[in-house]
Amino acid sequence: MQIVQVATNLINRIAGRKQEFDELLASGDISQIRSKMRTNGSEATAAMREYDTETHEVMSRKDKILTDKKGNRRGIQHLWKLPIPYPAYINEIALVFLYGRPVKWSQVSEGTDEAFAKFLDVIKRTRFNSKIRQCKRLAGKETESAMLFRVFKDNDGTPDVQIRVLAKSKGDEIYTRWDQYENLISVAWGYNVREKEDKVVYHFDIFTPEFIYRCTKKPLGWQVEREINFIGKIPIILFQQEKEWDGVGHLINRQEWIISRAADTNDYFADPIAVYNIDVIKNLPEKGDVGKALYTNTKEGVDKAMAYVTWDNAPQSKKDEIELLDAHILSKSFTPNITLDTLKSISQLSAKALRTVMMLADIKASKRKESHDELLDRTGSLIAAIIGNVLDVSLKSQCDELSVSHEFQEPFGEDIEADIKNITACLDAEIMSNETAIEKNPLIADAALEKERIKAEADERLKQQQSIFGDNGAEAGPQSFTDGDDEEDDEDEKKPDDEKKSKKAVKK
Repeated sequence: MQIVQVATNLINRIAGRKQEFDELLASGDISQIRSKMRTNGSEATAAMREYDTETHEVMSRKDKILTDKKGNRRGIQHLWKLPIPYPAYINEIALVFLYGRPVKWSQVSEGTDEAFAKFLDVIKRTRFNSKIRQCKRLAGKETESAMLFRVFKDNDGTPDVQIRVLAKSKGDEIYTRWDQYENLISVAWGYNVREKEDKVVYHFDIFTPEFIYRCTKKPLGWQVEREINFIGKIPIILFQQEKEWDGVGHLINRQEWIISRAADTNDYFADPIAVYNIDVIKNLPEKGDVGKALYTNTKEGVDKAMAYVTWDNAPQSKKDEIELLDAHILSKSFTPNITLDTLKSISQLSAKALRTVMMLADIKASKRKESHDELLDRTGSLIAAIIGNVLDVSLKSQCDELSVSHEFQEPFGEDIEADIKNITACLDAEIMSNETAIEKNPLIADAALEKERIKAEADERLKQQQSIFGDNGAEAGPQSFTDGDDEEDDEDEKKPDDEKKSKKAVKK
């Protein structure tokens, strides 16, 4: 049957018949499906070559062949190849300013506390914060990565979920299919598995909201198994962007060539060279020689019998170009120049002042948030669907109503002291409620729990006060009242009759 299907697919391809995606799946023509889906593999490979210092252009410098005066080869002079890891530095700075601190999730809907608690539990158990940093680093390095949510049953038969990061550098192939409105229709994951007898088998899994197709490459055609996607959503979060050092690649290449050639020049001229007066030049110093000596003709203007040739400094133009290139590489990639001197000068600055100093990175992070806001919104929706449809179906109704929001946190933390002062000022001016102050307080991690604690402490103080004042009132209250009344009556006896009558009237 498989041979017949392969032959049918081949005839349709030769005849030029246009088959729809679903028809190709039904017929098992996975090779044709792969050709119809988008992949970023070639761009990812090119970006990784620029990222890896061992494959930079400067590494292609050819060593110099040394010959004697007769043209005979007498050795090889190795030239310096000094690649600079600008791409890695730029990528890490971009990552820190976006996900340097974990994303803060908040519950927006009401009556969904259990579902939100399960949501936070999934975030913690799947190590989501670590996985999303890996995805962002790989996307900045390779232009594409993905986060796959895999649902399964553990050893006890209980449904569970885990996250796997997909990327070209990890041996994964990512294929996508979009509609004309840029909606993701399906995602495919290609990978190799080493099976029995040390045989490597290629797999191609296709994820749609309704089904998951497990495709395995066979000697003749493909074996396709269809599974129901109980989640109801594509369980993949896709990260796509341009490489983080995009636009400054040629500047980096130029910087590396200049520095490498400058290193060769330093080998020739940085050390002093002895100059001797003789009638004929007998030898020339080599680049790698130690204690170089140069013999010259006395007619060339060397007055002393012996002198030294020293190189005071490099040409100013080369130094200026190196500094110019470095400045443009960092500024045009929106990367702050963080050095030890810079860190010393900003160590006492507030978070607001640090944001100003690191404005370039903040601008770049704001640009990335345009797309990552959508990714995190989809992540929240996907996790809610996983909980309600797979992990805990008893929370299905709450998960359908659950609405969560996310917030990117500052990489250097908030200016807590300034925030607390502002909150205190608002409370004193009576323009903020106590509950809002608790929710806005940066020192409080769980506002609801903090409200319960404050209420419990207030109730405890009230009980203590009632206990103290209640006991005193029971023991001394009647006696105090009687004594005071008797003294007042004694004073009244000493007053005239008119005053006594008016006093009694007031008492009544």
